[in-house]
Formats: sequence, structure tokens, C-alpha cells
Amino acid sequence: MTDLNLRVAIVGSGPAGIYAGNILSNSVREAGGTVAIDLFESLPAPYGLIRYGVAPDHPRIKGIVNSLHEMLDAPNESGSGRTIRFIGNVEVGRDIALDELRERYDAVIFATGAIRDAALNIPGIDLPGSFGAADFVAWFDGHPDVPRDWTLDGEQVAVIGNGNVALDVARILAKHAEDLRPTEIADNVLAGLEASKVTDVHVFGRRGPADIKFTPIELRELGEVPNVDIVVSDEDFAHLEGITPATNQLKVMLRILQSWRTRESTGASRRLHLHFYHAPVEVTGTDRVEGMRFERTTPTGDGSVVGTGEYRDFELDQVYRAVGYFGSPVLGVPFDEVRGVIPNVEGRVTDNASAATAEDGGTAVRGLYATGWIKRGPIGLIGHTKSDAMETVSHLVADAQAGLLATPSEQGDVLDLLAERDVAFTTWDGWRALDAHERALGENHRYPRERVKVVPRDEQVAISRDEALVES
Repeated sequence: MTDLNLRVAIVGSGPAGIYAGNILSNSVREAGGTVAIDLFESLPAPYGLIRYGVAPDHPRIKGIVNSLHEMLDAPNESGSGRTIRFIGNVEVGRDIALDELRERYDAVIFATGAIRDAALNIPGIDLPGSFGAADFVAWFDGHPDVPRDWTLDGEQVAVIGNGNVALDVARILAKHAEDLRPTEIADNVLAGLEASKVTDVHVFGRRGPADIKFTPIELRELGEVPNVDIVVSDEDFAHLEGITPATNQLKVMLRILQSWRTRESTGASRRLHLHFYHAPVEVTGTDRVEGMRFERTTPTGDGSVVGTGEYRDFELDQVYRAVGYFGSPVLGVPFDEVRGVIPNVEGRVTDNASAATAEDGGTAVRGLYATGWIKRGPIGLIGHTKSDAMETVSHLVADAQAGLLATPSEQGDVLDLLAERDVAFTTWDGWRALDAHERALGENHRYPRERVKVVPRDEQVAISRDEALVES
């Protein structure tokens, strides 16, 4: 058995990457070895979709951020540095090649997630006024790489999907801007929402109320949005007679939905409509979105639905598709273009794009691993990410102990290479400076709150690097 003395690069600093780093550190220490971990992130700041994929009116996410912060802030055993070294504003494949990482590390773990919208292949989906939910979420979360402005100039808006992302999008569209002022929302986003002309948000799902993919807390929050009426249709609940909810969560959600059937209209200035059994057929319009056609569906009894041949048309000004996320390839790494993942068997990257099990014939690529959504697809919650990382890390450690990893041929510090190339990388101390700056902005804002996000990338980098102590 080979002694463990590892250098590992992790690409992606969302929960998947941070959990993988923390679990790897603990696993190697328990095995009597040592490990130096560099966590690469293409954005200047850490936390991935926790910072740029969760609606700003979800304060409970702070607990997850605090947990991730503690992992990245933890000192190593010698006390001379941190267990995991954060290296931000560095894109693998652009600023540094995969081969250059493999020369410097025993192993590379990809935790790049899934940030693109899954396709919805229907006519008219590319008309102006039709958007992917991921782009809208990135905008309202102050992502540095999307346009600053978003025009909400129509009254009738549709959201396609029955998952938590669809609810986030629908809630932000329906919510009045003044109710978002206490959150960490960026100023440009607040201004865009203050100018919104939206009066009605329609959420469409092709299945019924018993097949929703929400979580109870998300659904309950929807009904608590001030000055917004929830509208549901009795016809969408006819198939629930005699159905026993499969889980307690679903039981709670159906109870919430049923309560909305008898809810009196308050005459609110905005309305949020939930439409079930509506399969999208076509986005209509000539030069831009003018409406959408749906086919009414009915359950088959085996968990699926079929079209009834009845079509319904809605006049709409904008359409947002929230039908799932899709991974992005990393230059030089095998990629499955159908599933949007890095092909792997239990976290070991393979050279077979369709390999899902060891029997598929995929050959493991020595020293390459995957975890999180880029490993399994965009499904599951934070808890799944932990167990997912444990599986990947267990294989990495086993491979290291069996002597299956190549020894790094380059011993120099990767930061020296990045500096030679004038890559404006950011560090953990730089993030702490940016974090303090954003908190100060929030404290001194005309609407005081915990923080106000800095949006422009160059501004984030300048603040981070001005006060950062570059680690060695």
C-alpha cells in the first residue's frame, strides 16, 4: 500500500467542490497521510450556485454558506495555512490547461456543476421574449457574466416547469420590489424589478398536483408573498380522488394546494396562477413572444401523462423555461453531450461518453474524478452532494493507496505559473475582503441589509486583490 502524500486540484467551489475537499482532507488524515488541496473557481468569489443560483429572499441559505465558509477557513494541521487553498477567477481550459494541472497534482476532481438551461425543443422557443430560467436566475443573483439589465415590460408572463427553480423564478417575478429590499439583492436588479410591469405570472406543469417536484417550504413561501393572490383551477384536482400521497412531503404540499382552492381573492395587484396538466406545444408570435399553446394532458395511472387532443392558448408577453439544468464541457475532459455530464463510474472519469456502470466498457482516466451535478446530472439537494462526494473521494483514496495515480512531474507552485501569465487570480483572503466590502455596502445602504452584492467582475477582482495576502 502506497503512503498517502497527495496534491489534489478541485475544479469548482460550489458545495460539491467544497464538500469533496473537506471529505478528502478528513479521509487522508484518517488514513495517516497528508494532502494539499487547491480549489479552482472560474468566478472571483466562492460558493457557486449557493451565491449565484438561489433567490435572494431565501435567508435560510445563510446556514449553508456559513458551513461552507468554515470548511474553507479551516487551518491545516500545522497551523501555517489552510486545509483548502481557494484560487478564484481562474478558468481551467483558458487560464490553465488540464495537462498543466495533471503535471502538478496527483489527481483532479471536477465539481463544475450544471449552469446551462436544458433545452425545450418546441417551435418558437427562440423568439425574443423567451428565456432560460438559468439566465434570469443569474441576473437576479448578480452574476458578473450576464447583462446588468433585464426588461420586464409585459403584464402576462409564463414559467414552464414544476420544480423549485420554477417556483423561485415565479416568486421573484410576482413579488413586489419593495419586499426584496431587505435582501442582499444587487442595486441594478432591484431597479429592474421596481420597473416591472408584470401583473400575472402563470406556472405550467405537464403533470398533475401529485407529481410536483417542489419542496414544502418552497410551496408554502409562495402563498405568503405579500399582495399576490394564488389562483388554481378545480379541474386540475379531479384526478386526486382516492390517491394516497407517496410521502409525507407530498401530503403536506397537496394540503397546501387544496387550501388555495378555497382561498378568497384579496384583489391583490398581482396574481400567480398554477396550471397543471398543460404540456407545452408551441411559443407563438412573429417578431417576439405573443403567446403559448399547450395540450391538456391526463394521467395514465402509471405515473405518466398523455395528451388529450385538447389545446389551449394563452396570450403572453414573456416565457421562462425552468425544465432543468445542463452541464458544460471542460476543455480536454471527456463529456457526454446527451446527458450533460462528465462520463464516470462512481466518480472515476471514463473515456466512454455513455458509460454509467463498470460494465459499459468505459476505461477510467487515471487521476481524473467527478462529483456533484457534473457527475450525476442536475438532480438532488445539498444532502445528496455530500454522499456523492464521499463516493468519489473513497475511490480517489483507494486508487492512491493502490499506487494507481501518477506522480506529479512539476513541483512548482501553480500560483507562480498564473502570475507569470498575468492571470488576476483571487484568494481566500481576497474573498474575505470582498465579503467585508459587500457587508459594509449593505450596512450603509438606503435600505440597510446584511450585504449588497458587487456585480461587475473587474470590481470584484479589484477589491479582492487590493487587500488580499497572496498565499504560498
